[in-house]
Amino acid sequence: MNIERIQKASGMVGRSDAIHKVLDMVAQVAPVDISVLVTGESGTGKELVAKALHQNSKRAQNPLVTVNCGAIPEGIIESELFGHKKGAYTDARGDRKGYFESANKGTIFLDEIGETPLETQVKLLRVLESGEFTPVGASTSKKTDVRVVAATNKDLSELVENGKFRQDLFYRLKTVTIEVPALRHRVEDISLLVERFALEFTRSNDIVYRGFIPEAIRTMKTNPWKGNIRELKNFVESIIVLEKGERITVEMVERNLGDIKKESTQNPALPMLMNQPPEAAERELILRQLFLLRQDVEFLKQFATQGSVVTDQMNVPIIGQEANALTPSLHIDSESEYFIQNSSIGDMSLEDLEREAIERTLKFFRNNRRATAKSLGMSERTLYRKIDQYGLERKIKV
Repeated sequence: MNIERIQKASGMVGRSDAIHKVLDMVAQVAPVDISVLVTGESGTGKELVAKALHQNSKRAQNPLVTVNCGAIPEGIIESELFGHKKGAYTDARGDRKGYFESANKGTIFLDEIGETPLETQVKLLRVLESGEFTPVGASTSKKTDVRVVAATNKDLSELVENGKFRQDLFYRLKTVTIEVPALRHRVEDISLLVERFALEFTRSNDIVYRGFIPEAIRTMKTNPWKGNIRELKNFVESIIVLEKGERITVEMVERNLGDIKKESTQNPALPMLMNQPPEAAERELILRQLFLLRQDVEFLKQFATQGSVVTDQMNVPIIGQEANALTPSLHIDSESEYFIQNSSIGDMSLEDLEREAIERTLKFFRNNRRATAKSLGMSERTLYRKIDQYGLERKIKV
């Protein structure tokens, strides 16, 4: 099987030995109708491996159904995977196909398989062994013919030891295991990845692109890229936009990488969010900052009613000009102007949540950009970029 053809069709980029080992495994395993477990850190491109396995299998003309198991609430995951009958629960107004039925004759990609509840794992094992499943609320079983490709960024053997993952399902899934390397283990591919991401982004957005100088690429190769390819892609797109069509230099790379590092270390009181999907980690950080802001308001209320405030307990020090920005009017009638209600957070996208957090924090600090950036744990440069991105300049009135 032609490795270059696999790369071109799947979008996997690289010439390193590490990525070629993955491609060789795909070439060997794809034509054989067995389950595959894809492992690797978040952002390494595990979904591209699943795509390559499907495209080069005998099932290529049939559906590839991708399911993020970690994104489905525990209460409805079985309905999503196996479908349900009308009346199975309150909102089940009709029969619904599940992902396994929709993937019949094709491939189902179960991403974040380690997040599935133990009860659901029993039913997954049944599908893997017999091809049978029972929709929620049904009295009879159905058959499906699917190839299962699963992926995880966790150590499933450790989850098995801790009783959080079934051993029999683990052995059934890992018939073949393909480990996708972290970007730091294939730094020689960074130049190719940067060029791919830059060209795709600038062409789709009609942006002038003058390239990266070689020294800038060498500087990028020294960064650890803990978010792997996903982080690299976001960085490339961000720097192209921020540097406005200029040829990217070492100084530009260092400045923008410095912003990222500064944001990650600016609030050491917040715990590191390990082994979480980037979306979940970002959402949790924003929610934590909103919680800290809520505490600040409580202290300001005390100041307004008692004439004193303990500034060392505040998350943003009130000193110098920042104090003057905060103290002219401390009468707070309602917290609703500053806080997102807990009941609505689950319905908001990460982008909406970020926009709301920035807008409300700006209002709280009476448009003091420095205090707002400090409270939200980001650099002022990033705050200004976000204000422009979300069109908040015209919405915030001092």
